[in-house]
Amino acid sequence: MQVTFSTAALPKTGAIIIPVFEDGKKAKAYQDINAKTDGALDRAIKAAGYKPKKGQFLEIVSPAGIGNGRVVLIGAGPTKDFSALDAEALGGRVIARLQASREKTAVFALDGLSAKKIDAGELAARIAHGARMRSYRFDKYRTTVEKDDEPALNKIAIHSSAARAKATFAPHEKIGDGVFLTRDLVSEPPNVLYPDSFAKRCQKLTELGIKVKVLGVPEMKKLGMGSLLGVGQGSEKPSRLVAMEWMGGKKGDAPVALVGKGVTFDTGGISLKPGPGMGDMKWDMGGAGAVTGAMAAIAGRKAKANVVGVIGLVENMPDGKAQRPGDVVKSMSGQTIEILNTDAEGRLVLADALWWTQETYKPETVIDLATLTGAILVALAHEFGGMFTKDDALAKKLITAGEASGDKLWRMPLTKNHDDMIKSDIADMQNIGGKGAGSSTAAAFLGRFIKDNVSWAHLDIAGMAWNEKDTPTIPKGGSGYGVRLLDEFVKANFEG
Repeated sequence: MQVTFSTAALPKTGAIIIPVFEDGKKAKAYQDINAKTDGALDRAIKAAGYKPKKGQFLEIVSPAGIGNGRVVLIGAGPTKDFSALDAEALGGRVIARLQASREKTAVFALDGLSAKKIDAGELAARIAHGARMRSYRFDKYRTTVEKDDEPALNKIAIHSSAARAKATFAPHEKIGDGVFLTRDLVSEPPNVLYPDSFAKRCQKLTELGIKVKVLGVPEMKKLGMGSLLGVGQGSEKPSRLVAMEWMGGKKGDAPVALVGKGVTFDTGGISLKPGPGMGDMKWDMGGAGAVTGAMAAIAGRKAKANVVGVIGLVENMPDGKAQRPGDVVKSMSGQTIEILNTDAEGRLVLADALWWTQETYKPETVIDLATLTGAILVALAHEFGGMFTKDDALAKKLITAGEASGDKLWRMPLTKNHDDMIKSDIADMQNIGGKGAGSSTAAAFLGRFIKDNVSWAHLDIAGMAWNEKDTPTIPKGGSGYGVRLLDEFVKANFEG
């Protein structure tokens, strides 16, 4: 969807959208259009008993006195409570509504509109960003689309006199590009997106100035990555490890490292998953997708920080060469792992990816993301990503970034008792604990591959990578969760 900014007169065709606050504050356009239509807006509000509570719509179709197809009033709630994320949700709600109409263009009439927590320029930029986020569609494989299902709306204009509205939107546009990349990756079918093809998509990020390295099976064998390679050995699709480097900060400064689980399809291996719902496991690479999109966003807006993104890419399949329950593998760190369940594979991939990242880049801070456990869904449903860390300062920074970006996190327990649950009788550790605390024991497992003096957090995003229903800024499907969180975390803590 094309987004433009304008201070010229409002267009005479298309839809005009006017936010209305509960305390009566209205954009200048409301007064102008109300006058041109001989009070049609005031009359409509009175006749409908309209209260501009957050997200409430009132449409005036083809009002006399102007040529526009409709004027859409949308409630913005109280001025004092209106935030940047509220502005995004407002923009998204409008687009969702207009996509069901036959309008081809729409203009948000925001001239003179501001709120206590957000100035006019930021308000305009965030509304535009939310509108663009909600416009996403993944129709790549649909050869026919019903006319009523295909949105006509392809262009929105932001009408605001705020001097910095367009400039404020510019970095959000790049972040949006990263979110869209992640949504695309998560939405792709597994016969199209597999380790090698995923790696090739990452290589396209060189266009943004990112340096990309790809390790194949021979290189990983030489490095001793038995943990990662064991997961993919039952697949005909060779595993890959991809590193994406953006060095926009001070030369010589240690980078922040983002590490993602990239299981491009997960059958469970020999510990085979039930058939119903297995198709959803195309998005078991959501952590890797988030890291890739975040790197695109960070490079796209030319972040003044050193950031590396590392993703372990495998396909977990059950053929005659597949890893078995009972096997013991040796990780790159030298630690041995007893495999009790081949469906607890993501932690095996991350174990070697985390160790390689620390050995190669010497980061002081490491954040890993993974659609790791079903247990996190039991605890947090689809409301929060689960955060595990022993570093209180890092936890606070991530929670703050989650609140600012809308990618919410909830801190979960990680103790020595959880670590004790993964002790093995025949190896250094086993890849699952007991029946309880599955997310915490998975995090404890990963913690064994973090070096001393490295600040680390594990984010379990199994409930957040895919949306089962529409939300104001995210249509059903791949959510892009994690991109904005990581970008905000880097911006707030690593850019000078």
